[in-house]
Amino acid sequence: MTSLPPSVLDLAPVIPVVVVDRADDAVPLARALVEGGLTAIEVTLRTPVALQAIRTIAEEVPEAVVGAGTVVSPRHAEDAVAAGARFLVSPGATPALLDAMEASGAPFLPGVSTASEVMALLDREVRDMKFFPAEAAGGAPFLKSLAGPLPAARFCPTGGVTHASAPEYLALPNVRCVGGSWMLPKDAVAAGDWQRVTSLSRDAAALTAEGTG
Repeated sequence: MTSLPPSVLDLAPVIPVVVVDRADDAVPLARALVEGGLTAIEVTLRTPVALQAIRTIAEEVPEAVVGAGTVVSPRHAEDAVAAGARFLVSPGATPALLDAMEASGAPFLPGVSTASEVMALLDREVRDMKFFPAEAAGGAPFLKSLAGPLPAARFCPTGGVTHASAPEYLALPNVRCVGGSWMLPKDAVAAGDWQRVTSLSRDAAALTAEGTG
């Protein structure tokens, strides 16, 4: 099993954000992403089979680092880690949720979309955050404007990030990775076209090097 860095932001420059509708898709989807060079996989807790998907990926695709996204309650955090999630990502943050994610022992990214929310997390000595919804909340220009007054904060923008916009984010000094689903087109996943997913994942991995170089 791949060793885990202390921060989710250091897992990979691009983290696929995955919605699994069919449990049988979990393993081939994860293998397609890994084959394309994207080994950190965020499975969102938006479907009834999400926890099962995390469990089977953790068991059958050991080269992947599988985590849970859309963590919105303490129970979500507990259940996700019990299923095998190795990191946690939330769209926002409440005191109870932060307590639960900290207690889980897993690296986590709480979501923020305002300067005040960033400051509140810094007060708790949380430096690494998810910027969500990235494009709707101001995009790369907003994050660039935070780098001066709040240099301690580091971000993973997610929400509307695309192959075209990822390099702009990755070029910012306070962005370490981006999250997105552009390498997982719905028609390809629905058809089980895992070769296409692998090809798009390779493109994302190459874009990563280009965007951060």
